[in-house]
Amino acid sequence: MTFRWYGENVDSISLKYIHQIPGVEGIVWALHDIPAGECWPINRIEEIKTQISKYNLKIDVVESVNVHEDIKLGLPSRRMYIDNYKNTLKNLAKVGVKVVCYNFMPIFDWVRTDLYKAQPDGSSTLFYEKARLDNISPFKFLEHMSREKALFTMPGWEPERLSKIRELFKAYEKVKEVHLWENLKYFLNEVIPVAQENNIKMAIHPDDPPWTIFGLPRLITSRDNIRKFLGLFNNPSNGLTLCSGSLGACEKNNIPEIIHEFGNRIYFAHIRNIRRFENGDFLETSHKTSDGSLDIAEIVRAYYNIGYKYYIRPDHGRHIWDEKSKPGYGLYDRALGIMYIWGLYDAFRKVQS
Repeated sequence: MTFRWYGENVDSISLKYIHQIPGVEGIVWALHDIPAGECWPINRIEEIKTQISKYNLKIDVVESVNVHEDIKLGLPSRRMYIDNYKNTLKNLAKVGVKVVCYNFMPIFDWVRTDLYKAQPDGSSTLFYEKARLDNISPFKFLEHMSREKALFTMPGWEPERLSKIRELFKAYEKVKEVHLWENLKYFLNEVIPVAQENNIKMAIHPDDPPWTIFGLPRLITSRDNIRKFLGLFNNPSNGLTLCSGSLGACEKNNIPEIIHEFGNRIYFAHIRNIRRFENGDFLETSHKTSDGSLDIAEIVRAYYNIGYKYYIRPDHGRHIWDEKSKPGYGLYDRALGIMYIWGLYDAFRKVQS
């Protein structure tokens, strides 16, 4: 079990508190201040390792080493950024990193329309309102979301990236899904051999949500597309981050079935529940099965039944008990989610014995 942490003087949660959550053995981390495309210096990586190791926590999983837009666009400059990516993997291997999560989503890593949607019980949560996105330009949307100051501290929404939003949309005008697949394949052909040489598993994150946003192509959206992705470079170092909340936003995606089919290539599991609405909206809930649309008990059972041996984190949580935190990344609800997952694991183990 792992827990995502954004770093000292950045995250409101201390490693001391994370260490107190039962069964948490590792921290999911990154050098969030380094722009996509730059090589991560070994001294900075070792600094993070020192901080985390003080609490006897492992640093096996990085989320994310972001992919520069020029790579996704297939521009000639991608050569330099891919070389930097390879060198980052080599540096991460030196400190024992085993899994690197990343994504191939154009421009936006993930999209929500409300970061702190108030709930009847006094909590708040991340919310996606389909109609708002269907009837607004990306530029107007960013203008609206600019009021959410916390957004710009989140991966994928860095100010330096968004300052170029108009030119990025212009660059993607002629990039169709087929081109994005070609550019992803090029990236895999270059990076996966280096990952394998350094005993690192690359784990692509699904698109969040798993459908087209603002006309931008999306790839990792379904069971069929996952199968296609793994076939682009069929190698044990080419794998998945299976995020139940991302894929589960689409009712057609049966998460337990996906786990059973691709279990040996799922190197990182994000377990999260959401509640889907008929109009296409969705709301992030507690991990409890009955609170959302996803059967978290069956999802955990699927991991248990395949003898899953890699890394899990509770993914997002609600904001509860008046906690002030990054959107979706408070301490309390994620810790509750971990204990829910552990409870399910213990129950399945007990029944089997």
